[in-house]
Amino acid sequence: MEKSSPRMTGGVNSSPAVAANAEGEEIEVLESTDILPVAPEDQWKSLFDKYDPESSGFISTERFRDLLADHGSELDPHKLEVLLALADGNADGKICYQDFVNLMSNKRSNSFRRAILQGSRQLKGCALGEEGGLGLSQRLVRHIAYETLPREVDRKWYFDSYTYCPPPWLILAITIAEVAVFMYYGLQLDRWVLQVSSPSFLKGPLPYHPQLRAQAWRYLSYVFMHAGIEHLGLNMAMQLLVGVPLEMVHGAMRIGLVYVCGVLAGSLAVSVTDMTAPVVGSSGGVYALVSAHLANVVMNWSGMKCQFKLFRMAMALVCMSVEFGRAVWLRFYPPAFPPCPNPSFVAHLGGVAVGLTLGVVVLQNYEQRLQEQSLFWIFFCVYTLFVLCAVFWNIFAYGLLDVRLPPPP
Repeated sequence: MEKSSPRMTGGVNSSPAVAANAEGEEIEVLESTDILPVAPEDQWKSLFDKYDPESSGFISTERFRDLLADHGSELDPHKLEVLLALADGNADGKICYQDFVNLMSNKRSNSFRRAILQGSRQLKGCALGEEGGLGLSQRLVRHIAYETLPREVDRKWYFDSYTYCPPPWLILAITIAEVAVFMYYGLQLDRWVLQVSSPSFLKGPLPYHPQLRAQAWRYLSYVFMHAGIEHLGLNMAMQLLVGVPLEMVHGAMRIGLVYVCGVLAGSLAVSVTDMTAPVVGSSGGVYALVSAHLANVVMNWSGMKCQFKLFRMAMALVCMSVEFGRAVWLRFYPPAFPPCPNPSFVAHLGGVAVGLTLGVVVLQNYEQRLQEQSLFWIFFCVYTLFVLCAVFWNIFAYGLLDVRLPPPP
């Protein structure tokens, strides 16, 4: 049985989102560009006017609760529960029309979330994990909610809002492309384990090589090449098991931002710290996602209700350690074709750095605008500064330091 969706249909464009602060003494106005997928504004106004006979533009929280009682059957039960919590948490005692429009929207503003979390009423319904009679797709969405979100109110809201449209296409598309490229080179080189030992491995247009660092696309395209099936297997396992659930919750744009920033930071970190080594593999992006998720779990340990979380976190760390250990061993193993060294392991560390900074901020702000988060801008500016410094390093440092690079592949 597929998950039910709100019965109200239609849409109206953006309107200011208003919510009470912690003490309920003033009103905060935020600009909103969200689309409200529930009903035309004239219908909202007609419904609101029924509970505002004085046409003051405000209704009391008591009347708002009456409105929800009369029309609650038209909303998902979890959304109704959250709206009641917000009504009880509004110490100002009244809700204006713009409040009303924003509350009925599927997208929550920062003030909306603060009002819920600061409300005096706790969610009184049964926990999402205790609900029965769910279909396969609903159980999957519930499982993803418990895997990634630390607050019950966020889990319930996500459960009611997620529609599988669009599906988690980005991580799946990247994975398919990486497997396809590996299969192609496996057939071309007639080698599946330690492909990097083939003399033709680095001759393609994808891997990063220090002699070809002027070809800017290689700082990203190296993600599609892997040193061997052992390298590909570990990366794909972590990428799918962590990346797909995160994309289902946070969307392709946010997860793509973390992934691409990890990939770029990985190759730039190699070009700065391991200047003679090439780079292959998706470890920069994978480690950015995994480290951000693990850090989010640790920071919200008591709120995370996923099963066997300690064991699963330990297994994730083991997989990361095994893959990193393999990369370190390969880097210092005598290369098959000296003087070109084997691929560097520093890209893993670049991905971890992105995950523990930019990635954590992205994952901690479910359905909240990143541009409103000062910490996001701080880490984004630091990341941009690192990229600019690394670009100048690549332009000038190799010549000034007279680095002896291996010959082009």
